[in-house]
Amino acid sequence: MDVANQLVAQGQFRVLKVPLGFIKVLEWFFAIFAFSTCGSYSGMFKMAVECKNRTDSDLGVEVQFEYPFRLHQVYFDAPTCKDGSKERVFLVGDYSSSAEFFVTIGVFAFLYSTAALSIYIFFYEKYKENNKGPLIDLGVTGVFAFMWLVSSAAWAKGLSDVKTATNPDEVVTMIKACEEKIHRCHEVHDPVMSGLNTSV
Repeated sequence: MDVANQLVAQGQFRVLKVPLGFIKVLEWFFAIFAFSTCGSYSGMFKMAVECKNRTDSDLGVEVQFEYPFRLHQVYFDAPTCKDGSKERVFLVGDYSSSAEFFVTIGVFAFLYSTAALSIYIFFYEKYKENNKGPLIDLGVTGVFAFMWLVSSAAWAKGLSDVKTATNPDEVVTMIKACEEKIHRCHEVHDPVMSGLNTSV
């Protein structure tokens, strides 16, 4: 406990009030927010397949999906509207690369921001001693800014594709029974995408 008290006593927390420290605190916060909202996501949507013969109908076809959005591995059983049998239907697309890239950059940005804040608070005099510390910090921050831009753009496109692939109106068209006009298919519940929207 004495070591912790000494570290806190030696810490220069006023550096958090100047742009150098304040911007790192913002980076730290946004990195946590970005990777946690994307990496912990799980969603669900529901559809209804109303067959001409009501006993074959299923009014609660539920489809669940989650990060990392390998949707081609997600399936559900839909009624065929024939003798109570079901068909297995797979969703389309693999959007894991853009989602995992975004989360990875977010995690590394969080770790770097944490390390930089520790150096600013506890070793600020050594950091200012020569130009190496600030130059390295500037270079790494520049690389992270570029990588964040690239990963955000990739994930924005991936998110758009995930929304399309999990739109119940689109998924209903993959059910063979829904191709026949005598059966009625419609969405019951859309997936909630607000968490993913905030990640971008």
